[in-house]
Amino acid sequence: MNWLPLLALALGAVLLAEALLARYEVMVFIAGWRTPTSELPQGVPYARGADADRPPDAYLVYLDGIGKRRFRDTRDGGRLVKAIIAGAPELRVLGQVQPYSPVAAPLLDRPVWAWLRRRIGLLLFLHNVMQIFVAADRRYRPLYNRAVGAQIAGQLRYAGYRPGGGIPVVLLSYSGGAQVATGAVEELRTRLDAPLLLINIGGFHNGANDLTGADHLHQLTSAADHIERVGAWIFPQRWRLFRRSGWNRARRAGKVTVHRLDPATHIGRRSYISAEARLPDGRTHLDRTADTVIALVRAHHGATAGTG
Repeated sequence: MNWLPLLALALGAVLLAEALLARYEVMVFIAGWRTPTSELPQGVPYARGADADRPPDAYLVYLDGIGKRRFRDTRDGGRLVKAIIAGAPELRVLGQVQPYSPVAAPLLDRPVWAWLRRRIGLLLFLHNVMQIFVAADRRYRPLYNRAVGAQIAGQLRYAGYRPGGGIPVVLLSYSGGAQVATGAVEELRTRLDAPLLLINIGGFHNGANDLTGADHLHQLTSAADHIERVGAWIFPQRWRLFRRSGWNRARRAGKVTVHRLDPATHIGRRSYISAEARLPDGRTHLDRTADTVIALVRAHHGATAGTG
């Protein structure tokens, strides 16, 4: 018996269900039937790092890749966030934002998804992959951007951010988190009036979002990152031919700087956040990525403070 047609049919049904569920969350938020979750589980702070008693140099929001399934960091056990906090104690860091849920509801807090994870873990990743494509879809993109931008703004307020105070907000994103980060710019500008710095690690995004409200975007990439290159290939707005796309307008305005982190890969034992793979200078890939992020944030803070 040939099982391929049955497998293809089953996969098609799963992808259709995931696509419908991804759109459903956006519509639920816009209709006002559900508002983003604001309360965090016991033991999960709204921010870590700099003491809340004094203003930090910047607030850094980490938007993880498709492995993000709960409030706690999941991709690497929180190693990147921990490394940034250890190396830059002057920052307040938020790692709990849910980039793939407009209503800020982690998948693993939903009984059905907890049951599925024990049996078909791949569905959890398919859900987040579908959310990326919903966020990139021109029909849903403005709604998705508004929803997640509101979620980020709310979490920043709970972490102590005061709108209009001039303290920079850094959106640090990994992989598909770049789609959310670039989409949140306009909403965050409107709600917080904050200087915005974007840092994408292996950014997978469609290039359609307007980056006018961002001070700058740093693209951390590598020749060995094939997933990031696929994103630049499948989305026409990333092609130089589409000069009026948000991405290409930002590039022409000098707002995009590319940093090479060769020979890092997108995932696996040699990824950007690998604590095992080492460079000739003895640092791990994780050390170099954290050092690069911290240096970029400090340089931006110095320029912002100098302008102020």
